[in-house]
Amino acid sequence: MSNALSFQLLADAVLTLHVAIVLFVVGAVVLVLIGNLLKWQWVNRLWFRLVHLATIAFVAVEAWFGMVCPLTTLEMWLRSKAEETPYKGSFIEHWLQALLFWEAEPWVFIGVYTVFALAVAALWWCFPPRWK
Repeated sequence: MSNALSFQLLADAVLTLHVAIVLFVVGAVVLVLIGNLLKWQWVNRLWFRLVHLATIAFVAVEAWFGMVCPLTTLEMWLRSKAEETPYKGSFIEHWLQALLFWEAEPWVFIGVYTVFALAVAALWWCFPPRWK
């Protein structure tokens, strides 16, 4: 396997991880809401809620300080090592990037991340985690 292909596969893996984290952050809100309505106890486990809150808090802090996500930075570095133009490549790459990366003014993302982080924090008040 060539070095370029190895770096491209690693970049695709990082992109897949990035999408999985986004799906976790968004999906966990839905799971906590639905899970509490259906009396699923696992959605209020402290470890699950802490990981969820920490993840979206990290994203919101990055946005407020104008930082680029480390996963994005890593993926771009891997793509440059694969001698690719960033965001052109495999089928998986194309569709995951279309799902994950949108174009808007920075203030839009700061607002969305902040509101979402506040919604996650509000879930702690509405449906407190179990401190067992």
